[in-house]
Amino acid sequence: MERAKSIRQLETICAPATGNVASAIGVIRLTGENAINIFKQIYRPLRGKKIDVKFSKKPKVKHGNIIDLNNRVIDEVVCTIFHNPYSYTGEDLVEISHHGSIYIQQEILKTIVALGARMAKNGEFSQRAFLNGKMNLSQAEAVADLIHSRTAVAHELALKQLKGGYQKALTILRKDLVDLQTQLVLELDFSEEDVEFAHRSQLKTSMTNIENALNRLMNSFDMGNAFKNGIPIAIIGKPNAGKSTLFNAILNDERAIVSPISGTTRDTIEEMVNLHGIEYRFIDTAGVRESQDVIEQEGISRSYKSIEKSNIILYVCDVQEMIPEEAQYDLIQIDKEVSLKGKKIIIVANKYDNEESLLPSEDRDWQTMGAVKASAKNKEGIEEIINRITIISQRNLQSSNILMTNVRHYEAMQRTCQALKTAKENLQTGMPTDIIAIDIQEALHYLGEITGEVTTEELLGNVFSKFCIGK
Repeated sequence: MERAKSIRQLETICAPATGNVASAIGVIRLTGENAINIFKQIYRPLRGKKIDVKFSKKPKVKHGNIIDLNNRVIDEVVCTIFHNPYSYTGEDLVEISHHGSIYIQQEILKTIVALGARMAKNGEFSQRAFLNGKMNLSQAEAVADLIHSRTAVAHELALKQLKGGYQKALTILRKDLVDLQTQLVLELDFSEEDVEFAHRSQLKTSMTNIENALNRLMNSFDMGNAFKNGIPIAIIGKPNAGKSTLFNAILNDERAIVSPISGTTRDTIEEMVNLHGIEYRFIDTAGVRESQDVIEQEGISRSYKSIEKSNIILYVCDVQEMIPEEAQYDLIQIDKEVSLKGKKIIIVANKYDNEESLLPSEDRDWQTMGAVKASAKNKEGIEEIINRITIISQRNLQSSNILMTNVRHYEAMQRTCQALKTAKENLQTGMPTDIIAIDIQEALHYLGEITGEVTTEELLGNVFSKFCIGK
């Protein structure tokens, strides 16, 4: 779907597509109605060949020199020409691959700008791709996610969205809302003839089905956002259980201060770790206990907040000081302060440095609880903890065909859901059909903000400002 072009869109733009650092090669992009004409003025083929830039569906590759306005050779380059509409932007587009000198890059750009192009803003190439119907807005945002992906999983999620992964789910939702709206509008058109095109019970069922589909997508956000930005894992337990030692062992770095003095950790410490292609955000927390110390109370409060926002919990027990029954009771008490529902809990039976000091029954009970036997000090059991974390994450990833990862999408879907909820309430209270139709139209509006059927300059500016220059 190509949209009406503004004056700004008709301008030819250029930008470096590679970083502003010296490198083996650099790439400059040039797109717009005058892109090929500008290219013809600065390009000279080797050995006096004629420039052939006739229309082609396939990209054409040229090897020659780029010259400035004084016919001075700037660099020997390889150029790729893409004709409208068979390009990333849907316009004529030229990519110039040059030697990666900052000076060469600036000289080529200066020459292009002197011939009538302007420097592109952040994400303007992708914005033109969207405006020219080459991709929808959610796919354009996936391009930015793909560029910024730091792990295999983040890359996979961005790639799925770019290929229209959850676009299909949004298309179905939009179709269902449009069908609902059509039934209501038909009733309004024939209101004088007292014709009812849809029974109220059928409308209610349709609304409930759409609401359930919206909730399924929204419920996937926490997991999707975690996979994209790092799955939060809180390391919790009583003071001096070895939480900081475990934290350091997993990081393989002396990141947290370790001391035999109880209550050393007074604040949370966070670090990102990439394990088997998935990024995790490990959070070392203050020991949870009753305390009259104001500073320690604040640390404990922050521990609870870390538990609340974590998907996985590592509950660390000092097996020399705590028996399994106490661990179970402690988890029950924590659950009263902050819900552990839906969180995966891995019990780490720490300080298994001297198994002979444990009663055989205690050893058996820790195993019955499914605890990982560990000695964080000696870095024993760390591999098993990491394996369990990985298994949990991979199961979550495999069990979800569609994961929402974008905060903007989540907020727009919340507003969609609220509009649908209002429509449902108005239906149940017997409000006029035209009022319900307005509610459904509002739901369609917010859903359209995700894919780009509904846009404003402010929305587009906010989305594409997060992109790199040249993309």
